[in-house]
Amino acid sequence: MGRKKRAVKPLETIWEVSDTLWAKIEPVLLEDAPPPPPAKGGRKRTDWRQAFNGIIFRMRTGCQWNRLPKEFGDDSSVHRWFQRWNKNGVMEKIWAVMVADCEELGGVLWEWQSADGAMGKARFGGDKVGPNPTDRGKNGTKRSVIVDEEGGPLGAVIAGANVHDTKLLAETIESIVAERPEVTEEAPQHLCLDKAYDNPTGREAAAAKGHTPHIRRIGEEKAVKRGKKSTSRGGG
Repeated sequence: MGRKKRAVKPLETIWEVSDTLWAKIEPVLLEDAPPPPPAKGGRKRTDWRQAFNGIIFRMRTGCQWNRLPKEFGDDSSVHRWFQRWNKNGVMEKIWAVMVADCEELGGVLWEWQSADGAMGKARFGGDKVGPNPTDRGKNGTKRSVIVDEEGGPLGAVIAGANVHDTKLLAETIESIVAERPEVTEEAPQHLCLDKAYDNPTGREAAAAKGHTPHIRRIGEEKAVKRGKKSTSRGGG
């Protein structure tokens, strides 16, 4: 079965909110809270659009919050709004709006998806931390992410670093922020996974959510390398 070709070219990387994009984001912010009141002396009130641009800049560059360029306003205020919007689920709602909008433009390729986990440090602790087996048992987190064919993020969950990838797979699929199209014979959804998911838990979690799993087998890489060596030595 041949791959479906993208109907439109990929969207450009976003560094700041355009007028069109802000028209979709602002209503989500207004659902969470009324706009900041006019300033009555003291520090100037936070401009939401300016702050959101600061959040995008920080996510793109990985800089420290106190290193945000002055054009985004007070860095502490930007960070406070980011924390609030995360805590209240606002950022996830905006993510869902963006995915849905991208899908309308033909930008979400549902036929082929991929999921994987990655570990990171947790220097400041938190609720979802655990001993990292690859970092001498220090506190760490694991993020499990599912993406579409071209790497567009569809969903993510966070857990302790000691939680196995397969135990997060079902939750990761459920975390997809947009409504998934119905899976049919004509429109299947394949899920590519590495060898960490080569066990009954991984296969069952993928199949239970309607995916056709494609899992790298444990030992497959070594078998392929041995085959290459045999071919190179055999000649003929």
